[in-house]
Amino acid sequence: MDTKEHILSVAQKLVQQRGYNGFSYADIAEQVGIRKASLHHHYATKSELGIALLVSYSAQLDDELQRINALPAKADVKLAAYAAIFRGSLKAERMCMVGMLASEWLTLDPAMLPSLKRFFERNVEWLTEVLAEGKSQNLFSLPGSAADHARILLSALQGALLIARATGDHAAFDGTASLLIKSITGKG
Repeated sequence: MDTKEHILSVAQKLVQQRGYNGFSYADIAEQVGIRKASLHHHYATKSELGIALLVSYSAQLDDELQRINALPAKADVKLAAYAAIFRGSLKAERMCMVGMLASEWLTLDPAMLPSLKRFFERNVEWLTEVLAEGKSQNLFSLPGSAADHARILLSALQGALLIARATGDHAAFDGTASLLIKSITGKG
């Protein structure tokens, strides 16, 4: 891992654990083992770093969604795999990085906001496709549009992750994710 990637990895972890406003360049420099001046060489401003984090995290999401799409599975299994992404963050004692950024949107550089918005749009687009696929497979019962249900699922999983992290109740996250899926499959 080169220095620039190491900086992004450490910064992502810090955002996921503390929030964007909860870390400084000194925190990153210490964990990476470089001076702050070297960090500024790679990312001149925190906003520049924030944009790079959003690009990197979005690419990670796209990789995960492509992996899930490649599964030889029906839509309900894909939906469970999507929920497992959030579960993985919880297990790592982290939040969804973009969920953390969204909670701080008023204090973010406006240049970061289009990437933040696009991340959520990408989630909704993918979920809408999977829900429509599940409906066509007669797996899902969706009163209303697939896009409406996609926004509900994304919001509920983000909220369940937030609450489980704050309370330490990982079983509550699992129960919420399971209930969400059951509510559209009619199983349970």
